[in-house]
Amino acid sequence: MIKGRNGDLFFIAEMSGNHNHSLERALQIVEAAAEAGADAIKLQTYTADTITIDKSDGEFFISDPKNLWNGESLYQLYQKAFTPWEWQPKIFAQAKECGILCFSTPFDPTAVDFLEDIGAPMYKIASFENIDLPLIRKVAQTGKPLIASTGMASVAELDDLVRTARENGCPDVTLLKCTSNYPASPEGTNLRTLPHLKELFRCRVGLSDHTMGIGAAVASIALGATVIEKHFTLSRADGGVDSAFSMEPAEFSQLVHECCTAYEALGEVTYAPQPQEENSLIYRRSLYVVADVKKGEPFTEKNVRSIRPGRGLPPKYYDIVLGKTASRDIARGTAMTWGMIE
Repeated sequence: MIKGRNGDLFFIAEMSGNHNHSLERALQIVEAAAEAGADAIKLQTYTADTITIDKSDGEFFISDPKNLWNGESLYQLYQKAFTPWEWQPKIFAQAKECGILCFSTPFDPTAVDFLEDIGAPMYKIASFENIDLPLIRKVAQTGKPLIASTGMASVAELDDLVRTARENGCPDVTLLKCTSNYPASPEGTNLRTLPHLKELFRCRVGLSDHTMGIGAAVASIALGATVIEKHFTLSRADGGVDSAFSMEPAEFSQLVHECCTAYEALGEVTYAPQPQEENSLIYRRSLYVVADVKKGEPFTEKNVRSIRPGRGLPPKYYDIVLGKTASRDIARGTAMTWGMIE
């Protein structure tokens, strides 16, 4: 099972095309991600020609005002967004120097072969490729951990994915709940799917999060997510194909901190006082004599009350105490005990 610097949690910073075709910027992104608490930097390994064809009309052209990339052909978009393959060994080396992992999403068999040659420690399958069983088979046959986003996939399609991976030698499958919209809305994230996803496929689960902010990621931890992936950039103001829904370093650092806090706070099912509560027990409510009482005098609502601190009888005995008589003189501010009652 993949492990990060934060125990069971694993944080992935997705570089995507936010390098803006500058190797220097790509290396800076790796360094910034490591400093922000990422356990891994993730690349995408494709070229415009391995992911689509050079055609600018029909279904190859994005014509949707709601789409972040409206007005571009797929080929043009991928030319802008791809990470040059000759950079990737250098990015892997930079990640190693920074003490984090580097891995990638391959989009065709040649990318898998290339990534094997440069020592990729694991692989990611993107939402749009989670139905490409030949590609999944190729990745699984490397014998390395596989993380797959579930965006758009039906249960049957996910079953095909998981079966293909396991039947072809993949020892470790992680499924990330994902909404393939950029940016995604919180109301369409459906985090309650996570426990069902984990139970159904008996695997580790997480969140590939395209919403803005950290709320969805933190909430996902409470529902069983242990892998969080977020797109990462040095600054949204610098632009880039994915910058609009990417996290800046300070935001990613906050994400890591709050997710770790949420995970730690989950704890276990318990109702007993916790060790850290022991010193607080004295300040619970209990029964106290609040006015001087003479021997033989009855206890009443005027001389016995439930107050703090907690050295007296529990408040549940209040009705039993009322009407009983004092066995001795009792000064105001004395904690009630059974020995005070005749």
